[in-house]
Amino acid sequence: MKTPYSIGIILLLNLVLFQVAVGAESTVVVYVSEDQVFSEPILKDFERDTGIRVKAVYDTEETKGTGVMNRLIAEKNNPQADVYWANEPIRAEVLKQREISVAYRSPNSEGISAAFKDSESYWTGFSARARVFIINRKAGIKPEGLNAYVDPKLAGKGIIANPLFGTTATHVAALFTVWGDDRGKQFLNALKSNGTKLATSNGESADLVAAGEFGFALVDSDDAVNRIRQGKAVEMVCPDQGESQLGCLILPNAAALIRNSPHPDAGRKLIDYLLSKETERKLAFADCAQIPLHSGVETPPDVPKIERLTTMPVDYAVVGRKLQAIQPWLKQW
Repeated sequence: MKTPYSIGIILLLNLVLFQVAVGAESTVVVYVSEDQVFSEPILKDFERDTGIRVKAVYDTEETKGTGVMNRLIAEKNNPQADVYWANEPIRAEVLKQREISVAYRSPNSEGISAAFKDSESYWTGFSARARVFIINRKAGIKPEGLNAYVDPKLAGKGIIANPLFGTTATHVAALFTVWGDDRGKQFLNALKSNGTKLATSNGESADLVAAGEFGFALVDSDDAVNRIRQGKAVEMVCPDQGESQLGCLILPNAAALIRNSPHPDAGRKLIDYLLSKETERKLAFADCAQIPLHSGVETPPDVPKIERLTTMPVDYAVVGRKLQAIQPWLKQW
């Protein structure tokens, strides 16, 4: 027979356990590769709107894109994070291949093209950058496709970021997957022979075009939009938009749920929030000028609409493998 004292102890223990459980799921841990200046306001809005406390770990400039991913790999057997917010999908693919992430199909993934999410729901893309031309308006040229880099009439007028690094490396790998290795190598050799200069980054490429030192560069859409907003004498052109042309490469953010994470329910709620149309609207109006992957989302006039773009058909998992495979050749090149 239970005494009033023992019943009280049981009720107290149940209350403590309930509070621990509630407290555990009132926190979410997210590792973030997207720039902190753009991602942190979204996470603060999530805290305000849901009451779930966010513990965020951000990549630094020195480890851009790889620091938190390597941390997730190191923590595979003892996960500390619930969600990975990648700044492009190839890193999310790495987590899938290493069995670090787990499938989650968010209701907010509806309306996002299958081209921008994993077929098994291990990651879902949102809010993308496009690979575009930034063109100096005073240069008197209008390149429309990547072949501008090998056009003798435009010799010496183009600049591009070093293809060993960043989104330019991803773009080159994507070209190799679409064209094949032989044509990809021919293109890069012809690009070099045509007097194309290499910059250290997309940002440097954009600045040199804005300064009039080069006529055009292939950069991320946010690099072009930011120079336009700064009043520079430049314009943005999405390449290869004609019939039967290649289309422009789209690089979305990607959200992935971590396998055996400490707060899976809160992790799912955060992913739902990241994939929402409202989050995409906020990132479109921010300085990162990202392109919503849901159609019909309000954007500023200088941010392209995904439904109006001809996009390059790529498999991001294949691109990721190709990126590793061509590194030795690129270093030699």
